[in-house]
Order: sequence, then structure tokens, then C-alpha cells
Amino acid sequence: MTDKIVSQVKFEIEQIDQLLRSFAGLLTSAQENTPDLVQVTALASVLHSFYNGLENMFLSIAKGIDDAVPTGAQWHRDLLTQMTKATSNRGPVLTDELAHQLAGYLGFRHFYRHSYSFFLEWSEVEELVTPLARVWNQVKAELELFLEELR
Repeated sequence: MTDKIVSQVKFEIEQIDQLLRSFAGLLTSAQENTPDLVQVTALASVLHSFYNGLENMFLSIAKGIDDAVPTGAQWHRDLLTQMTKATSNRGPVLTDELAHQLAGYLGFRHFYRHSYSFFLEWSEVEELVTPLARVWNQVKAELELFLEELR
């Protein structure tokens, strides 16, 4: 079972790497010039996909290792919190500090899914786009450490 989880997590890491490579030009351009509505919408989609990929990994771990997936109205937030806790089968997946940073992406993902694109404000999207590469590198580092410990 562990091999399956490792494989699923590695697959999602590759997918997020591909996502960020595919939109690298737009991500860089947004740091230099204020994007228009179409570009902001595309960047919001990248943020949405980014967190979806993370949550796919967290769900694989929760189902395959913890044998416990949160339920209820706050299950997405509870799943993120669950990844910061050690269980009898594994150590923590993420540090509390990193999970706190990821909570902003989770909140944005919820907003994006339940709103219209014309409500997007660049200043709010920018707060998540600007540190995205750094945050992803930290997530990858913590996931790779987790995978090493899992083996």
C-alpha cells in the first residue's frame, strides 16, 4: 500500500511541476506588469489547480495511510490540519507554518469555485501568486522528506 501512496504523491508532484512550467511566462509577466482580467482569471485557475493537486496528495495519504478522511462542512480545512499531525502510521507531512501558508490557497480555491471570474481582484490573487514558487519549493521539500521517512 505504501508504494501506491508514494506513486500517487510523486505523480501529483510532477503534475504541479508541469502546471507551473506551463504557466511560467504568465507567472513571470504578472510580477512585472499588472495583468488584465483574462490574465488574472488564468492565474486564478493556476492557483486553483495548484491547491487541487495538493489536496489530491493529502487525500491519498489520509485514505491510504491514516485510514481516516475528515467529513463535515470543514473537511478541506480539517484535512490540511490532519497533514500537520503525526499518527501511529506516519510522521507529520507538513509543518504547522507551511500549513498556515497553504490555508490561504485553500481559502482562495473555495472562493474561486463559488464565484464569478469578474469578481477577482488582482491584489488578492497577487498575494498568492507572488510567493507561489517559494511555497511550492517548501511543499516539495517537506513532501520529499515525508516520502523518505515513509519508505
